[in-house]
Amino acid sequence: MHTHKTDSPPLESFFHIVRSIPGAAREVWRGKQAAWQASNQLRHPLRDLAWQSDVAQSLQEEVERLLPGVESAATRHARSMIVCEEDCIILEEIQRLTTEHNRSNITRTAAYLECYEQCPELHWALLAHMVSRNGGYHMTDLQSGLMHNLQSQTDREHMYRMLERCNALIFQDAYPQLLLYMNSRRLGRSCFHLLPHFHVSVFMTPFWERFWLERCSSLLSVALIINEQNYIESRVVQHPYFKKEVLSKPAFHLHNLAGLNHIVFPLGRGRGLAGRVIEHFGKLDERIMFGKSLYAMLFGTQQVLAQVLEFARSVPHLGSRAEYWPGLFTAHEEHAGKDEFYSKELLELEWLPEGQRLYSPELLAVWQDTPYEPITRQDWLQSRDCLGHLTAPRRPWLFEMSHEHRYGLLKTAAAHDAKTLLH
Repeated sequence: MHTHKTDSPPLESFFHIVRSIPGAAREVWRGKQAAWQASNQLRHPLRDLAWQSDVAQSLQEEVERLLPGVESAATRHARSMIVCEEDCIILEEIQRLTTEHNRSNITRTAAYLECYEQCPELHWALLAHMVSRNGGYHMTDLQSGLMHNLQSQTDREHMYRMLERCNALIFQDAYPQLLLYMNSRRLGRSCFHLLPHFHVSVFMTPFWERFWLERCSSLLSVALIINEQNYIESRVVQHPYFKKEVLSKPAFHLHNLAGLNHIVFPLGRGRGLAGRVIEHFGKLDERIMFGKSLYAMLFGTQQVLAQVLEFARSVPHLGSRAEYWPGLFTAHEEHAGKDEFYSKELLELEWLPEGQRLYSPELLAVWQDTPYEPITRQDWLQSRDCLGHLTAPRRPWLFEMSHEHRYGLLKTAAAHDAKTLLH
């Protein structure tokens, strides 16, 4: 029986194919011009992020007093004492809801949006919803028509486990925090003394307590970005398994070269995309800066926020890229194109005809729920290093991503075609 090799194509072959596509360089230049013009149009009107520098400085000082060696273990324990039967009920209900909604990327993404709809001051919940949508897209990309031949099934499974692990861990840590706030609103009293029962870092306590009093949404959002990226740093990014099986593999770098490190926020269905590119996923500082930039783009520009909300509310998340570009993708394999090569058509046609579109499956059609080993419970806050990120988020100048994302698809198609040619 004839078998195919499963190694990733040599990068030099990949680049040769990309360079050899007629008009590829012209496409890049045209895309940059269009992105700049579209970003200028979307930037106005601006929204005030209401960043409070004095409050940020005050909270930084509070966090410093919580560092190991400064606050005693007895003080930490005293803060986590249950004070009434009502607290026990809250803890049990939050644990139940967290387990229920942490089944898959689909349930997590929907839960984030529900939190935002109930409490729009929880800006981070909408940001998490949109980033989690991208997590689902990246998971299904691994089994898509363009990428199925770029990795072995084993490598695809390793990559999926890393994406799923990040998505699940962040939800497990952040969702109880959101629910504690929602319970605080319902009861008219702060419930944040219960944060330690969910093993939330002491870093977050001052931010939630201040948010309860002042509703400083941007400051809480930045704190959650810092917290969640530190939370996954040792548990995923620096974990020996993921470093060996994913982050050190050539296929992981090929994903970035092909433009699959894009985080895109659809501006309605079948229309434009706003977003950013993360160059070095393995660098904690860059992930935090990236998250702050996405937040400033989403909540600092009125048009982006309005159009992203329109999309989020009208298009349920199932994990297929056909959700936002149905003119290029289909979630049904039997309706997808059967060609061996894709780059020529993607360069020449804006949208692909029905029956020739790219296969982008729904998540639950290609991946099942995945069990994991127990999660370590240590508090990531060990030094002052994280406090340098408590600064105002800055809006990016260039954030309209339609052409750049489209060109990323073209490069992925070129890699797919190169692999096909090599066989």
